[in-house]
Amino acid sequence: MRLLYFAWVRQKVGISEEEISLPPAVRTVTDLAEYLRHRGEGFANVFSDVGSLRAAVNQEHAAWETPVCSDDEIAFFPPVTGG
Repeated sequence: MRLLYFAWVRQKVGISEEEISLPPAVRTVTDLAEYLRHRGEGFANVFSDVGSLRAAVNQEHAAWETPVCSDDEIAFFPPVTGG
């Protein structure tokens, strides 16, 4: 699984992307966020409040209940505003 982190998410976790092996218990974007939350302080800061995040699965905006699999690309980013 390829993970991408953008904007302040990238700053807090300290990396812009990584490859991980999908843990067996991770079946949705929510499960993935919960798994990532336990990887250290920066990850805990980001993934403790998923209400301040958005996710994309394979470059399409995704709900937190969206299923994930080992060959997916998952991106995490802050809500985007425009004007």
